[in-house]
Amino acid sequence: YSYSCTEGENRQLWSSGHHLKSCRDVAFSQDGQKLFTVSKDKSIHILTAEEGRLETRFPKAHESALNCVLPIDNHIFATGDDGGTVKVWDLRRGSAILEARQQEEYISAMTVDGNGKILLTASGDGTLGVFNVKRRRFELLSEPQNGDLTSVVLMKRGRKVACGSSEGTIYLFNWDGFGAASDRFALRAETIDCMVPITDSIVCVGSLDGVIRAVNVLPNRVLGCVGQHLGEPIEQLAVAADGKLLASSGHDQKVKFWDVSALGSMVVDDYRRKKKKGGPLRALSSKALGSGEDFFADLRDEAEPEAA
Repeated sequence: YSYSCTEGENRQLWSSGHHLKSCRDVAFSQDGQKLFTVSKDKSIHILTAEEGRLETRFPKAHESALNCVLPIDNHIFATGDDGGTVKVWDLRRGSAILEARQQEEYISAMTVDGNGKILLTASGDGTLGVFNVKRRRFELLSEPQNGDLTSVVLMKRGRKVACGSSEGTIYLFNWDGFGAASDRFALRAETIDCMVPITDSIVCVGSLDGVIRAVNVLPNRVLGCVGQHLGEPIEQLAVAADGKLLASSGHDQKVKFWDVSALGSMVVDDYRRKKKKGGPLRALSSKALGSGEDFFADLRDEAEPEAA
């Protein structure tokens, strides 16, 4: 789909029905020319982004249903499945160059450092896996955390790694200390289902309660509510390349867009002011706590009457 802030200009570009079962994850290549898709049918498809033409297909890529895919560079990409297996593929060879099953449960999310060397995997068994892509080997596994690890992102210019958990806690790891978490921060959220970095210190977190929270890491603060899908779990978050627009998709069958440009200028000091326990979450914009009935309500710039 192509989305626009102008009403009536959202349109479907193409549709693909190549997968036999549900499509679990979608990712653009580094240059934006290709689209990687993985499915419950255990296959990997690579399509052209412009036309949706199927270019490459790995029919039985894993023994278990695939759950996530991560392009690392123009030739290398990684996949993770429901059984805890991680594979790294080289398109030039047309096969996997690294295969490992070090984690016991599903691979929920993956990220890689700026050099494309160290691959980090979050798993449902509560561990963070570390793989060396360049040397094609498994490095180490963290100690298990409480609950499933559902997301993993790099923070503080790559010096910190943040993982979200199904228990509603953010676990922090030092880059040179993946064995044990260096810090943890419990949110007033049922779960952390997805997480995306906005700046070096601020992440947006999607939860089962449908609220998108902006969270500052070190010092650990919940800054407020960016937006929400009323009462519906949030499945995925994505941020535009310029860091000013956040997209969210939830179980309400809607894709919503939120202006997060103001987060880049927020300053969080170390001093923790006394706050009334159990108070309402601060809305970071006038539309953050809207009714959500109108798809375009979150995109309009004109002033709208606020609910009492």
